[in-house]
Amino acid sequence: MSFSFLARCCETVRSPFSLLGSVRTATKRAGGTVRNHGGSPGKRLGLKKFSDQYVIPGNIIVRQRGTQFHPGQNVRIGRDHTIYATTPGFVRFYKQKWLRGDRKFIGVVLHRGEKLPRDETSLGRSRFFGLVDLNAFAKSGSSSQTSA
Repeated sequence: MSFSFLARCCETVRSPFSLLGSVRTATKRAGGTVRNHGGSPGKRLGLKKFSDQYVIPGNIIVRQRGTQFHPGQNVRIGRDHTIYATTPGFVRFYKQKWLRGDRKFIGVVLHRGEKLPRDETSLGRSRFFGLVDLNAFAKSGSSSQTSA
């Protein structure tokens, strides 16, 4: 009799659930709650035209919040920091020293081989004054696009 009593005591020590009865375990993990619920749609920010792509006046090149990219030659910046082309040509990205770091700029060049920033001492000033013959650029731009 003492042996069975001793065996029963060891059994209760080995299994902690025997003293408490049955214990329920979770069948699903606790998920928690979400604060913002992801209810707003994306704003479609980012680059719309890439380097060496042909643009016409008014084409949006970058939609951004703040100025990750700054406007260079032949582009303007909108009030929501959108950068758009003002003359027909090809998109160029470049960096310039600015205070202690570099700034990223976007510009538009008229011919595919040109580089920015434009060296005006050797090449002369680019004079457009907003008087660009769009029909001539449409013909030359479409022919250069088909050859590429």
